[in-house]
Amino acid sequence: MSTPDPNPTARVPQLTFRAIVLSMILAVILAAANAYLGLFAGLTIATAIPAAVVSMGVLRLLGGGTILENNIVQTGASAGSSIAAGVIFTIPALIILGYWDDFRYSWVLAIAGLGGLLGVLFSVPLRRTMIVEDPLPFPEGKAAAEVLKAGENPGPGLKLLGFSAVLGGAFKLAAASGLRMLPDTAAGAGFFGKYLGYLGTNLSPALLGVGYIVGLNIGIVVLSGSILSWHIAIPIYHAFFLDSDPALAASIAGAGAEDAAFAIWSAKVRYLGVGAMLVGGVWTLFSLRNSLVSGIRSGIAAARKGAGHIVAETERDLPMKWMLIALVAFVVPLAFLYQAIVGQWLVSIPMTIIMIVAGFLFVSVSAYLAGLVGSSNNPVSGITIATILFASVVLMLMLGRDSPIGAVAAIMIGAVVCCAAAVGGDNLQDLKAGYIVGATPWKQQLMLMIGAFSCALIMAPVLNLLAQAYGIGAPTAEHPNPLSAPQATLMASVAKGMFGGHLPWDMIAIGGGVGAAIIAFDGWLKSRSSSFRVPVLAAAIGIYLPLELMVPIFLGGLLAWLVERRHGVVGTRDESLRDRIHRPGTLFAAGLITGEALMGIAIAIPIVASGRADVLALPEGWQFGKWVGLAVLALVAWLLYRSGTRRTLGETEPGPM
Repeated sequence: MSTPDPNPTARVPQLTFRAIVLSMILAVILAAANAYLGLFAGLTIATAIPAAVVSMGVLRLLGGGTILENNIVQTGASAGSSIAAGVIFTIPALIILGYWDDFRYSWVLAIAGLGGLLGVLFSVPLRRTMIVEDPLPFPEGKAAAEVLKAGENPGPGLKLLGFSAVLGGAFKLAAASGLRMLPDTAAGAGFFGKYLGYLGTNLSPALLGVGYIVGLNIGIVVLSGSILSWHIAIPIYHAFFLDSDPALAASIAGAGAEDAAFAIWSAKVRYLGVGAMLVGGVWTLFSLRNSLVSGIRSGIAAARKGAGHIVAETERDLPMKWMLIALVAFVVPLAFLYQAIVGQWLVSIPMTIIMIVAGFLFVSVSAYLAGLVGSSNNPVSGITIATILFASVVLMLMLGRDSPIGAVAAIMIGAVVCCAAAVGGDNLQDLKAGYIVGATPWKQQLMLMIGAFSCALIMAPVLNLLAQAYGIGAPTAEHPNPLSAPQATLMASVAKGMFGGHLPWDMIAIGGGVGAAIIAFDGWLKSRSSSFRVPVLAAAIGIYLPLELMVPIFLGGLLAWLVERRHGVVGTRDESLRDRIHRPGTLFAAGLITGEALMGIAIAIPIVASGRADVLALPEGWQFGKWVGLAVLALVAWLLYRSGTRRTLGETEPGPM
């Protein structure tokens, strides 16, 4: 009688040469595309699912690939969006502040590469906590796993995925960044006396898919946060406090209601979300303290047991000893980088310590947020603002508020933390997918390191190319219509505001109070064993981001609840039953995300090649209004619901279970 193999996964090809090469190629291409889109539109596209789809196609042409090989490819390639986000949200601020004239290769490589590597290291102890012991949804990780499963077993599931991907891609192509047949949003606003009202929704099918995957609870929480900002805070500020800010009042004088609402949100109300994130981030880390320590201890214990102890292949993280060695190796160059900026070891060493502490703190927060609402909706820019604020306070004590280098030093700390937070959240998303399909964690963690550093190698040339072609930041005579880089502009204004400028500290403080109140309310719900919870960071996301992004997420969550009601399982605590019921709908939602992401990247190619944002736009007469866009989105929502109500992937008619 043979002994069962304790590690059957070890014999399945994963970290193969062809998977590593394909992953690196995809990571570099997707990073370049996301860098342009982020500077142009202020957002990046999640690349794990598109990379998984491409991998399945390419490896099939090369003789076929295993599900774990495809998982490795999407893991490394997903660094394309996370590294791009970490870089474009922060480093262009150094151009905007006038510190750099161009993007210096060695500095960008050090910030992006080392920041990304630290993000992987900081996130390793979180895997057991957030994925195994107290699992979070990780919607895009689940979606990626569904894509990988459908690719391994073609059939009804792959057809459903393909159909919804085409649907999501077609909508993206028809939208404002492509053919411009349909608007990106449907919004309306108006003045009712001194009251300013705004209501709108993004028309993205991908956001519907994200909402379906995260569920109704999170959908309600994020929408409630946005309602607090847009239906309470903005109208109150406009009616009673606008006169106290003459500059803001002058800037919106004569503006339409929608423009006025966005101006007040951008200048004032979004900082409520920053305050809530600061309080929520500290609380989240505090509440996870036991689990984090447990994760670190389990890693140390596993390392001490040695080779004689058999550990399941699906539970092997990077060895703790090598992680500590790598941590020192990555941090030392950053200390010298900071020394080159400030020229004082008494300042550069505290900068390095701030970076390490803030890095681990906000990688934890980023991973938690990614687990709730996905990497695409993870407000890394809000996390970076919190880092810059914290770093600036410490630096002011050492350098003084009038220091000419203070804002630059704060941006440098924020840039490393931003890259680490973006990669850390993405890493946990990939590890969730790997956990579902039975992958080896340390191989995924190593692959993400390779992918992150590969992306860092090309970021400076890409940024210099874009800066020379279009300009970045404020318009100039040479570049009258530059890439606006909205997040980097915000970072520059925050850092500059701390060193000689002004920030709405009153709004940040109020936001902190709101965050504390939400924490207390959630604690009360927990004490009553309520199935409905109010995670403070999810609420902070809603406060910080535009209302239009939260509405489709809520609607997607509502569709998921309707599917559960149709099957008669509302309120069930059986997660396996819930996952089985939702698999067809989750697969359809994954296709919507995949199709929109792939099309968004495809659209970027002719835009970059031609230098024209409207290169694909159809002539006048082909544009349709927001009502048509809403009707099309409603059709997509109905199809998503119909998919979710199937008993199995092969059925065409829904029925109660």
